[in-house]
Amino acid sequence: MAKKSKKQQPGGTPATVALTAAGVPYTVHAYEHDPAHPSYGEEAAEAMGVSPDRVFKTLVADVDGALVVAVVPVAGSLDLKALATAVGGKRAAMADPVLAERTTGYVRGGISPLGQRKKLRTVLDESAAVHDTVCVSAGRRGLEVELSPEDLAKLTEAVPAPIARA
Repeated sequence: MAKKSKKQQPGGTPATVALTAAGVPYTVHAYEHDPAHPSYGEEAAEAMGVSPDRVFKTLVADVDGALVVAVVPVAGSLDLKALATAVGGKRAAMADPVLAERTTGYVRGGISPLGQRKKLRTVLDESAAVHDTVCVSAGRRGLEVELSPEDLAKLTEAVPAPIARA
């Protein structure tokens, strides 16, 4: 039996390749991305017909000089102070977008918490646990992946913490 390589997965992204390699059940949702839409996450929720509290955005922050990934519902915003506290830091600020793209290997609006070029420390907002499944970027604009919050936390080695504000 031939082994599947990453190249044998048409349209695959590093995120979907990582999910497939881990044997995790997931569903891919593709939609037509509108560059004029003011919010990538809200656009994804609307396009998929999913509640914005089940669609999570991936944000990269700088906590005391180290990049950290925060995964929060698109219905809310990131509490930088809470993020710093969750990883034992003092100060957090949003990372430079160019640095975030270069480090993760994804473009802004398509950064996935899965399959990143450089594995970063990840914090998942604790609200994810109340859902059977959540949606996160699959690695490009217009592509989301739906999976259980438990699998997301396990694959990203995420720390659960209250890092979102309503």
